[in-house]
Amino acid sequence: MRAGVALRVLLFLKGAVVIATVMSATMMGVDGHRVAVEVHVSNGLPAFTLVGLPDAACREARDRVRAAVLSSGLEWKARKITVNLAPSSLRKQGSVADLAIAIGCLVASGVLDGEVIANTAFIGELGLDGSLRAVPGVVPLVDALDVDRVIVPASLVGQASVVGKAKVYGAENLGQLVACLRGESPWEAPDPPTRPWVQEDPQLSDVRGQPIACWALEVAAAGGHNLMFNGSPGSGKTMLARRLPGLLPDLATPEALEVTKIHSAAGQLGEWGGLVVRPPFRAPHHSSSTVSMTGGGSGVMRPGEVSLAHRGVLFLDEMAEFAPRSIDALRQPLEEGVIHIARAHSSVSFPASFLCVGATNPCPCGEVGIECRCSDVVRNRYTSRISGPLLDRFDLRVRVERPRVEEFFAEQPGESTEVVKERVAAARLRALLRQGELNARLTAAGLMQFAPLDAGSLAMLRNEMRSGRLTARGLNRVHRVARTLADLEGSDAVNEGHVASALHLRVDQMAAGRSA
Repeated sequence: MRAGVALRVLLFLKGAVVIATVMSATMMGVDGHRVAVEVHVSNGLPAFTLVGLPDAACREARDRVRAAVLSSGLEWKARKITVNLAPSSLRKQGSVADLAIAIGCLVASGVLDGEVIANTAFIGELGLDGSLRAVPGVVPLVDALDVDRVIVPASLVGQASVVGKAKVYGAENLGQLVACLRGESPWEAPDPPTRPWVQEDPQLSDVRGQPIACWALEVAAAGGHNLMFNGSPGSGKTMLARRLPGLLPDLATPEALEVTKIHSAAGQLGEWGGLVVRPPFRAPHHSSSTVSMTGGGSGVMRPGEVSLAHRGVLFLDEMAEFAPRSIDALRQPLEEGVIHIARAHSSVSFPASFLCVGATNPCPCGEVGIECRCSDVVRNRYTSRISGPLLDRFDLRVRVERPRVEEFFAEQPGESTEVVKERVAAARLRALLRQGELNARLTAAGLMQFAPLDAGSLAMLRNEMRSGRLTARGLNRVHRVARTLADLEGSDAVNEGHVASALHLRVDQMAAGRSA
């Protein structure tokens, strides 16, 4: 008899247990990862337990979800609820899974039919009034999912649609979403993928004088070479740097999606959404911290300026005013195109392949060779803030002088951005067809294969190394610039003139400032 009673109790408890699984995602760096939200509802004292390695913001979902369900006029059954965010080995960050947890609770409680969420994922934060709120990183989150339909807050439909992997639907609040899932209200037609508003690039023809600096811009754009401008205040360094993105071609679709995912993860897309189709331009202030430059953080790992400049331009104005530790952290991404951030709880790798442009004065007053008021000690201290290893990673170093009065008031404008952009595109196409990558990324073996040097060029480089003006790293960089100069001329071979010009564009202006 006891066995029969025990059997009936077991069957009752088994019938009272319901498990629902809803798909969502979480962020790790700039990559999204799929998350299965498992909701277990059973008899027992009313409780809400959230497991699966959630952070503080994610744990608070239990209070937001209950309040949102009740505020939406939906039934919340007083039962024991356990929510598991699988896989449990992956740290869950933020409020991205709020909506999926709420839907899972409604399905497990019988308020919603499980069939209406088949092959559907849910992303979004819940307000206490049931409203759906935007979350950062919706583009990589949607990209990580393999489902037919994704539900996001209405304000994020445009951004989420650029991925193109699933149908994206939006809702303003939880009540509206439940009505749509039940078939009581029609879904609003999803907006087509939007494209960002692209600001018109400033014209290179606005620059007066500066033929060498404009030439260096063209070489940097054609080969992807890092560029350093050194000159007195008012000589046009910033003006020149801001015209570099206009010389670069539009991003291809895979590159545009990659850049868009980074900006989405950082919350930089804004309300307009859409693909980032133009190379980004980032100009952080010289007071920026190391973490803001490289990315990371003690809690949520966010991309920094070097990653936001991926596939574009990172401009460091007043470079000698940056904290040495902050700019020295650029050495790895300048060399490898990626930055690795390690913390106690996790480690991530952020893309960071960018074209770096630095601008600095020769001394604190900036008037070296004119009316300098700085002592030798002050001047040496200022120039030494940029380390030799970092300076060695700039392929082009150009001294920018103030334009002469005749050049400044000349009626004849310089070359337009469109004309120079065509030459840059032709040189880039020549390099890509030949070797599959830009010249700035060629290895030593690639240089020997695609840019062999004649005897005169080798002798010139040998003399530079013997004099100490050129390091082994600098040798490869001069070689790469010479290859780019040949491409701009439409030449298949690198000759002595190309090497001489590459050396001319690599003058150590910081050393010149110290010796002034």
